Amino acid sequence: MRIFEVEPMIIEPNATLVRLLEKHLPADALGLLLGAVEIAPALVAEKGDMSSRAVLSQALNLWLLYDLMERVPTAKAYFDEIVASGGRLALDHGALRTVDLNAMGSLPAGEAAITRVLLPLGYIQAETYPLDRLGMTGRSYRHEDFPEDIPQFFVSELHVERFSPDFKAAAARVTATSIDPLDRASIEALRELGERRELEVDRAAMLLGRLVQCFSRRHAAPSIEDYRTLLAESAEMAWISTEGNAFNHATDRVADIASVAEKQRAAGRAMKDDIEISRSGRIRQTAYKADLVRRQFREGGHIIARSVPGSFFEFIERDRLPGSNALDLSFDTGNAQAIFKMTAGAERAGL
Repeated sequence: MRIFEVEPMIIEPNATLVRLLEKHLPADALGLLLGAVEIAPALVAEKGDMSSRAVLSQALNLWLLYDLMERVPTAKAYFDEIVASGGRLALDHGALRTVDLNAMGSLPAGEAAITRVLLPLGYIQAETYPLDRLGMTGRSYRHEDFPEDIPQFFVSELHVERFSPDFKAAAARVTATSIDPLDRASIEALRELGERRELEVDRAAMLLGRLVQCFSRRHAAPSIEDYRTLLAESAEMAWISTEGNAFNHATDRVADIASVAEKQRAAGRAMKDDIEISRSGRIRQTAYKADLVRRQFREGGHIIARSVPGSFFEFIERDRLPGSNALDLSFDTGNAQAIFKMTAGAERAGL
């Protein structure tokens, strides 16, 4: 019997969080996640035949963090340093992009592709952020049961109608092959979860596997011509064409962001030049530049591969609200639009 030792907690093997994830993740990876990611004690203490929506949400976030580290070597190197130092990563939020466009295969249009998952899990929309320079809107989703402890989601939606006819046509061609990963059983499980706020552990584990697939690219490889058309007007839509709804970035909530940024630059990692500061002054953010990834494209009757910007890792420092012990969990439109540029590496794509 394996016990995950996490000072000062001991996570027992029959904890619901462990049972949900051990069916899907390698044991060594699960051990690292449980040992080096901050998790509220109540979430690791849950046991029994039922999984609460809160524990299922935490499991989803840990799996999505693992997925991002598998795709982003810089993020994995940072996490490995945390593990080696005996510290812990405080997963603040994950961000992803959606496309507000009908006829995207069997996938719902826009953020509904994701919110149909988040709402039954207990997330509520917190705030809306116009990202007009990017032709997008961002919305934050916060967990109703553990707002400070379970990571938020920042879901952005690209408004295709704000772009040129050629852009619209390319976006429609790229997304037309989208396949919905949720089958009838998982949709029914989500409905029950939304009503009961819990689900049998075995069903929750099975549902978890489907939910993770919602955070991936659901359409076929784009043509290189369509990619270039999209890139000419929106680096964000070009990114979606190769990465889909995958985590665009995940974020560590740190105590001293200036110190973290200085240390990461000293380690030779490509960082954003500045630390973004919100208008309130309470939210500070910076990030690595996106790692390049090799992706397939269609060209004529052939498949070719090119290097394009992938996902990245971000850092955030949050102050408490004035006169309160509660953390300021908001975001900032200016900060968000600056952080989006971390994947606007067209000059590095070599296309």
